[in-house]
Amino acid sequence: MMKILVCVKRVPAPGSKINVTDDGMDVDAAHLGFTTSPHEECGVEGAIQLKEEHGGEVTVLTLGSGDAEEQLRYAASVGADHGVLVQTDGAPWDPQRTAAAIAAAIEALEADGAFDLILFGNESADAGGFQVGIRVAHALGRPIVQGIKGIEISDESVTARREIDGGFEVYELPRPCVLGVKEGLNLPRYPTMKGRLASKKLEIQSLDATAETGGQRRVRLHRPVEQVSETVILGEGPEAASAVVDVLEELGVL
Repeated sequence: MMKILVCVKRVPAPGSKINVTDDGMDVDAAHLGFTTSPHEECGVEGAIQLKEEHGGEVTVLTLGSGDAEEQLRYAASVGADHGVLVQTDGAPWDPQRTAAAIAAAIEALEADGAFDLILFGNESADAGGFQVGIRVAHALGRPIVQGIKGIEISDESVTARREIDGGFEVYELPRPCVLGVKEGLNLPRYPTMKGRLASKKLEIQSLDATAETGGQRRVRLHRPVEQVSETVILGEGPEAASAVVDVLEELGVL
């Protein structure tokens, strides 16, 4: 039976206004909505499509506080079979520590057999570090390719496609392996009412996160100054034509 693991991250919903705490060390989450990082959402959908085609089961894993159970249950509502929470206090972790904890959790989960395929998002929507998936693959001694937008599975290998200018690069990796997938791999499905109800009954496996602090340290978060653009109405109807001509002349178009 094929086994697929997808690692996801709880991140602020795309498009949210991000505020920083007074000490500049964290995101102020008081009025934020949260979701699964978009690349990883495509990873969940990709895993479920592979399960539907080849059989097997899909496990979704996240590292964080108990709030991250929401993302595990959402994955279950669209077809994932198991959820695993690698429990932390919710404080931000550096990528080395995160990868070490995830690798240790995967080794514990693989006591009954290795995952044929492990999927990460190409990068998270908040930190955008491009590191965790690669570090986990290295720790597990498995091949990895990033930037994937196509996956096919055979008995012994995985074929992955990475988009480049004018075409694709094609990679063949022996199983088990790791892939970093990009948004656009597929169009994630919406959960059905039946799926949402079933996800409430999902038994989430909780593992303790065990890893030492890595070499990277957050110094400060900085929120860029907002760029405000003003819109000037030049007029309405034919009388605005002369004003438009004046603006075009100022821009050097005429």
